Amino acid sequence: MKNIRRAVYAGSFDPPTNGHLWMIRTAQALFDELVVAVGENPAKHCTYSFDERVAMLQAACQDFPNVKIAAMKNRFLVEYAASIQAAYIVRGIRSVLDYEFERSMRHINADMQPEISTVFLMPPREFAEVSSTMIKGLIGPENWQEVLIRYVPQPVYDKIVQDFGRTHK
Repeated sequence: MKNIRRAVYAGSFDPPTNGHLWMIRTAQALFDELVVAVGENPAKHCTYSFDERVAMLQAACQDFPNVKIAAMKNRFLVEYAASIQAAYIVRGIRSVLDYEFERSMRHINADMQPEISTVFLMPPREFAEVSSTMIKGLIGPENWQEVLIRYVPQPVYDKIVQDFGRTHK
């Protein structure tokens, strides 16, 4: 039996963006299996429930047969990776600030689980400025739907538009 090259890509995904989808698309092409771990960060107040974030990711990733969406609650990412036998952690670098943070985390992770490697991916410019926080800030003003569609996968767009319609009748 061949060793499976398994990686984990984690985040809060509140909501998932085209930048997240670029990371997933790129990482799933590099590994036999990619586990997208939806995390709960106690320091963040999420707009979407855990189940909603999982559902949006499942819908956005349905074309990737080697991608699994999973829950990661109250665990260090590197410990979660070890528990699912992932040899790699995938992280995105959008800026110098991301680099400094991720470099430090990579060293801490190596102290905890030296056999797990961190792989950094740098998204193209059109995704580098996109964050979930930015996405939430676009919702509401006149013609916001025309702007939003450029930055999120279709299932995420549909969910946001549906939720906005329910709450702003």
